[in-house]
Amino acid sequence: MKLIIVIPTYNEANNLPKMAEALWSLPFKDRHLIIVDDNSPDGTGEIANQLSAAHPGQMTVIHRSGKQGLGTAYAEGFQAALAMGADVVVQMDADFSHSPDYIPDMIARLENYDVVVGSRFVTGGSTDERWSWWRFLLSWWANQVYTRLILGIPVKDATAGFKAFRRQTLEAIDFGAVVSNGYVFQVEIAYLCYKLGLRVQETPIYFEDRRIGRSKMDVPIKIEAVWRVWQIRWRYRHVRPTSG
Repeated sequence: MKLIIVIPTYNEANNLPKMAEALWSLPFKDRHLIIVDDNSPDGTGEIANQLSAAHPGQMTVIHRSGKQGLGTAYAEGFQAALAMGADVVVQMDADFSHSPDYIPDMIARLENYDVVVGSRFVTGGSTDERWSWWRFLLSWWANQVYTRLILGIPVKDATAGFKAFRRQTLEAIDFGAVVSNGYVFQVEIAYLCYKLGLRVQETPIYFEDRRIGRSKMDVPIKIEAVWRVWQIRWRYRHVRPTSG
């Protein structure tokens, strides 16, 4: 099994070396990292280059000209992973809000599912105790009420950015048609998986607040998420489950 882990980065210079070492320590013989860096001002891209040079054949670095958004970063990373022959693709953040320790179990679950989601809102899942009540309420409402009500999807953590995919799952998604470019990209992919009839399982995780740096969830991203959900519903209204 060829495992490729896709991580978009923007100002993650302090987190990336530790995350890379943690991922390379996982018990998989054939695993590879793809870093998609949006020309981080803090030098993340150069650090990624140094890590790649120090670990030949274990990391690919995609440099982009500027901050082009999370959605396009994942789409580019996924397509690169498929071109490299990935059997399983994991998407995650570099800031340790997604613990590498969950990855072996998530991959094992792909034996019976097409997508495995690291979820904060299923039984056993939780968020960092340092979250304010307002932040937790906003995240809970967005996932448990807003997106589920509008899109009708059973997934409880539609904005989750920690996922494991079978190769065939990503091949079934037309990333050229995906329009979301902020964190709502996660919602669009969750809805597409639902509309395509793919088997999705949510497994509980503890979502730790980022260890170093600040959250990139600014006001424009939040505003985009609100109206984009309606666009997603309309855009994919005619999508039907794949055969087989």
